[in-house]
Amino acid sequence: MDRIDIARLASFPIAASTADTAAPRASAPWGAPSEAPPAGRMDVVFIENFIGQTIIGIDSSELHVPQPVRMNLAIGVPALRACATDRIEDTINYAAVRAALHALLESHGVRLLEALAEAVARLLINDFGAHWVRVALAKPAKFDDVAAVGVQIERQRSDMPKPAAAQGGLADYASLGQGLIPN
Repeated sequence: MDRIDIARLASFPIAASTADTAAPRASAPWGAPSEAPPAGRMDVVFIENFIGQTIIGIDSSELHVPQPVRMNLAIGVPALRACATDRIEDTINYAAVRAALHALLESHGVRLLEALAEAVARLLINDFGAHWVRVALAKPAKFDDVAAVGVQIERQRSDMPKPAAAQGGLADYASLGQGLIPN
């Protein structure tokens, strides 16, 4: 399935459930939801069938000439304020995401689709404020006898390490010596 199933995306649970503690379900087909985003109401902004050119792969034939990659993105954010305000500042700006994806494809330096998908997820969470993402990434022209090969990952904000700027803050250093000096 190459299209994000809007009907299923709209049916994500609204309240917290026991799904948080249950074992994850098996992966669904390409681009289809496999499970709900984190507990709580989540609006999903999506980009479907984004095509970009990049150098990626492990075969020597792939390391010198850009090849097409296709992405389907589902970007979960808490109930969008833009629904009420009608302001682009209150939602995910598709044009900004598209530009960032093109820049990432020019500079990523990874060889595996899995690593590139992780970089895309990190970009969406750290730079665009997503709380949950699904990244489906494919090489449509890898083999003559298959439509595409690829990977699909899901990440939550809590899965991502803190950005470097947030690490090593003053509070972190202050707690290092706590309790070492007697009163």
